[in-house]
Amino acid sequence: MDIHTLRIIWFVLIATLWVGYLVLEGFDFGVGMLLPVLGRTDTERRVVINTIGPVWDGNEVWLITAGGATFAAFPLWYSTLFSAFYLPLLLILVALILRGVAFEYRGKVDDDRWRRRWDTAIIFGSAVPALVWGIAFGNMVHGLRVEHYRAGPFSVLLHAFTPYALLTGLTTVTLFLLHGALFLGLKTRDDLRERAVRIAGKLSIPTAAVAGAWAVWTQLSYGKTWTWVPVLAAAACLAGVVLAARAGREAPGFALTSLTTVLAVVIIFGSLYPNVLPLLGGESLTIDNASSTRTTLTVMTWVAVVMTPVVVAYTTWTYWVFRRRLGLGDIPVPIGRPHRPDPAS
Repeated sequence: MDIHTLRIIWFVLIATLWVGYLVLEGFDFGVGMLLPVLGRTDTERRVVINTIGPVWDGNEVWLITAGGATFAAFPLWYSTLFSAFYLPLLLILVALILRGVAFEYRGKVDDDRWRRRWDTAIIFGSAVPALVWGIAFGNMVHGLRVEHYRAGPFSVLLHAFTPYALLTGLTTVTLFLLHGALFLGLKTRDDLRERAVRIAGKLSIPTAAVAGAWAVWTQLSYGKTWTWVPVLAAAACLAGVVLAARAGREAPGFALTSLTTVLAVVIIFGSLYPNVLPLLGGESLTIDNASSTRTTLTVMTWVAVVMTPVVVAYTTWTYWVFRRRLGLGDIPVPIGRPHRPDPAS
């Protein structure tokens, strides 16, 4: 294949990796943010955490792969993006590390204050990436001013909180909250499931309003003619989510929030193309001037052809193995703690 075709392929593949990350990690973030809302007792909080326990770390691999693919396929995009957004990305990294540590350490000491502190870390480690990723994508679509980029990451951070970027961040937070609530509806039973579905119903209308406003703003300011298709499709999905969530049908609702996230990534990358990072006041980075050589892209393409089906198959198998719903009866009493049934049980 010629080099331009290879560049397009890798632009699409990187977008696909972001789809995998945001769809799968999106409900992780939503579950973490909903922990204090749904988990009225320690046992209920353990159920909520256990719904993502087998998969959350695997979901983060999609982020590592997306970063690695960007580094190899578009090194100039990678270096410019990571240097400009150094501080927000550092904050995301700290939050993800703190959340991972909290999952592991929460149950190490049988003390309510100890668990509350780590629960706070889980909430923080879920809410911060959900917000900051949205702000980062909003700035990436809007573009960076060359003078801010040259002044360093502090200058980029100071000018990152534009109305459009903040709306993008609010969109990711609300969408992930709804996505997580519907996931919990799929993965829990009895009272926990009913509360999760009820929360999803309450979240559906504000989420549709915020996400719809973001999609229209993006289309009118940065979109192409063809990106009206994913915008209208996303609007239809959001309407379907509202109907499904308010009817208590978590399975179609979760499928539609997943599809909405896919379409949001299509809108973002479609609005960017052929740019990978617009630079306001200077020459923007495009798939042509930011890419690796033809040899590098060819080798990477063959590796992707072989490994991508393996990754997709393994991920699918993992979710199939851990498909069962969880309830309060699935949580064992810790050794040495007397059995005291939770009021909710």
